[in-house]
Amino acid sequence: MAEKRSIFQEVGDTPKQAAAPGGIDKARGGARGLIRGWLMVLFGLVVVMIVVGGLTRLTDSGLSITEWKPVTGALPPMSEAAWQAEFDLYRAIPQYQLQNRGMSLSEFQFIYWWEWGHRQLGRFIGLVWALGFGYFLVTRKIPAGWTGRLLFIGALGGLQGAIGWWMVSSGLEEGMLSVASYRLATHLGLAFVIFGFIAWYVYLLGRPQADLMQSRRSADAGLMRHGSVLAAFAFVQILLGALVAGIDAGRAFPDWPLMAGGFLPPDPLALQPVWRNFFEDAGLVQFMHRMAGYFLFAYGLFVWVKARRSANGHTRFAFNAMMAMMLIQMCIGIVTVIYMAPWQIAIVHQFGAVVLWALILRGRFLAQYPLAQSIRG
Repeated sequence: MAEKRSIFQEVGDTPKQAAAPGGIDKARGGARGLIRGWLMVLFGLVVVMIVVGGLTRLTDSGLSITEWKPVTGALPPMSEAAWQAEFDLYRAIPQYQLQNRGMSLSEFQFIYWWEWGHRQLGRFIGLVWALGFGYFLVTRKIPAGWTGRLLFIGALGGLQGAIGWWMVSSGLEEGMLSVASYRLATHLGLAFVIFGFIAWYVYLLGRPQADLMQSRRSADAGLMRHGSVLAAFAFVQILLGALVAGIDAGRAFPDWPLMAGGFLPPDPLALQPVWRNFFEDAGLVQFMHRMAGYFLFAYGLFVWVKARRSANGHTRFAFNAMMAMMLIQMCIGIVTVIYMAPWQIAIVHQFGAVVLWALILRGRFLAQYPLAQSIRG
């Protein structure tokens, strides 16, 4: 029975129970911190995978394993006969016959271990994802709305394995000395997509859900839009970089800012049909990568100037870091060209792309979810 109240008692006098802090996060449940830690492990592993993949390409090791065995391929050759069998398979492909004829077994083992390690790391990443996702799913620790996101990461990883073999198979065809450059670009592009989604999820899980909902009210819509365009532009440049690596175009014109003494490389459209030049002509592919780099830097500078006007110090700092890394990356790219892309410099350039990609996403994230700051800040 309801408690009787005097007719002279104000309605507002009725005592109210204060809302408990963190109610939104408790209602959604889940182990945000634990899942974030697991995703950070995957984040680091994918970065290592991108670097190892780059080194595999730079050492011409990608075609040393000519079969796709997702399960049994985890075991390397265990005997001299097994090694000889693998070597015989490699000697049957065009890369050996046209480029590496006379290679010794020990030289083959060097490139084999690179490719085996690359594939083994992919298997390990898949295992880390499967064990983590299975544990969080069974123990019901996944926050509301996150099951699909985490499953999506695993699906992308599985797709990456299939695309990896699709890429390798192109290099086994008649007349091919390496994998098709556009397939290499697809493989590397998907790696950056996976890396980007994991980074974004790590950023999201680093803040309480209530804090994210509150911070969206202060989002900078204009800076968000420019950040999205900058991220898309950087992704296109990454794909062009993969095309350069795919045909060793970085070693073709070791002069800068001109190419063989001119703005355009000589005979940029010599191949027929014409579309082949955009994938197979070293001069044109390097030219596209250079021009896209200039435009990316110019647009990045424009976005940085816009970000300098932000009232939020954390957001300004994020874009300062992005701009600093973009300047460093451009300088590394120039050095890579001048020294004809030695693997030591080329892999630093690829790692720089990973860092820049993460910083662009970080700036875009803080434009949408700015961190709280004091009035003085």
